[in-house]
Amino acid sequence: MGRERVQLIEDDEQESQRSRIRYEIELEARMSIFQQSRPKVWLALALTLGLTGIGIAANSLTNSNPPAVLKMAAPDAGTSHTGFAPVVKRVMPAVVKIESTKVTKVSADGFSSQRPDSPFGQFFGEMPGRQNRGMREAPQRREQGVGSGVIMTSDGYILTNNHVIDGATGLLVKLVDGREFKARVIGADPKSDIAVLKVDGTNLPYVTVGDSAKLQVGDFALAIGNPFGVGQSVTMGIVSATGRSQLGIEEYEDFIQTDAPINPGNSGGALVNDRGDLIGINTAIIAHGSAGNQGIGFAVPINMARNVMDQIVKDGKVTRAYLGVLPQDVSPAIAKAFGKADTRGALVGDVTPNSPASRAGIEKGDIVVDVNGAQVVDSNHLRMTISMMAPESTQTLRVLRNGEARSVKVQLAELPTTTASAKPAGDAGKGVLSGVSVEDLDPNTASQLGLPATAQGVVVTNVAPSSEAAAAGLKRGDVIQEVNRQAVKNSADFDRAVGASKEDTLLLVNRRGSTLYLAV
Repeated sequence: MGRERVQLIEDDEQESQRSRIRYEIELEARMSIFQQSRPKVWLALALTLGLTGIGIAANSLTNSNPPAVLKMAAPDAGTSHTGFAPVVKRVMPAVVKIESTKVTKVSADGFSSQRPDSPFGQFFGEMPGRQNRGMREAPQRREQGVGSGVIMTSDGYILTNNHVIDGATGLLVKLVDGREFKARVIGADPKSDIAVLKVDGTNLPYVTVGDSAKLQVGDFALAIGNPFGVGQSVTMGIVSATGRSQLGIEEYEDFIQTDAPINPGNSGGALVNDRGDLIGINTAIIAHGSAGNQGIGFAVPINMARNVMDQIVKDGKVTRAYLGVLPQDVSPAIAKAFGKADTRGALVGDVTPNSPASRAGIEKGDIVVDVNGAQVVDSNHLRMTISMMAPESTQTLRVLRNGEARSVKVQLAELPTTTASAKPAGDAGKGVLSGVSVEDLDPNTASQLGLPATAQGVVVTNVAPSSEAAAAGLKRGDVIQEVNRQAVKNSADFDRAVGASKEDTLLLVNRRGSTLYLAV
């Protein structure tokens, strides 16, 4: 038994020794891993704890989660971007901030004499000045406005909106690179809301000019400017529509509509396509009482803005060509009355005497369908097309007269300073002229209506508000001169012509000296 006990003890000691050796080997292996995966400072700290402590620390660390290995992006080696960053990077330096200053007088109650609908008050909300009692002359205060502009040339010509600089006594242009320049106004065209500034700089960044005539609804559009004066910003959208007009914003309207967010301060900034080409100058928004974007913004097409700029820089003013007609849109009812299959074109409602149109033989009732081979869409399209042509130039118009097409060469003139505006056609309805009362036109009544004493027709004395004629736009005081293309000299002629009408009735109406067609 004694020998067996001694043998067991020896066996236990040998096994203990073997276990210690295995432990030390395992410990060395773990410490090797530990040294490779932890900072040296932690290893030094562990060594001070002794063998037991090291074993505990090693076991604790090796049992923790393995280190996270992240896949880092390689440095940019010219790889293409998926967004518009390259386009914006190229264009943004050419879009500037325009700070405008205006000195205004303050009334005795402390309020500025500035019109409430001016861009200074409307967009930037200046507070009224303090009262200055006891002063004989009205005190002055300095008002600040912020807008945007686009550098067009390397020597400092800048396009912006007229309303950004209108009435300003000082203009400061700020570039994104920190440079500042005082600007002077080269010229402005309030009718299109375009102005041209000049700064004395060289080698300035400038934009590439695109062709707004090639725009299509759905094209990408980027608006760059200084909304609310917060700093240069870019927004993205699409071209929502082209050729927007009759909005009452400007006299000459051919706007690009976009849903790229445009806000006060963006005025005069750039609207560019997805290649960075300038396609428009941001001008206006429809906000419905809100101070900011509602997704309906408008820009002056660059083709129009460039035409205005070229004239201002070259001649110091803007001249527009003049045809001498009052065009109307062709409504479905009018198209039917004239035997036209569609509503494209512009109906000549009146021809100004001694105008280019009258000298060329254009007549009331002609429908202008194209100019120099380019299709005319509607009355505003004709007006804009002619206005951008050179006075004294000769153009070829194709017109429909009694259903037959003919070409007419017209030598345009310069637009007079005051001309009659186009009168839109009324909404058409069906039915005869029930609810309309007329009487013969005598010389005295003709004179009161601004017509020559020799004018013929019947004067409308009453139009029932609920009648189809009222819905079509006929008004009291209108003089009806034709019914369904037949001349009307008196009430008897009028009754016969109306009696022969079965459904649609086409009227030629003289309204205070200008004629227009109404389809009832």
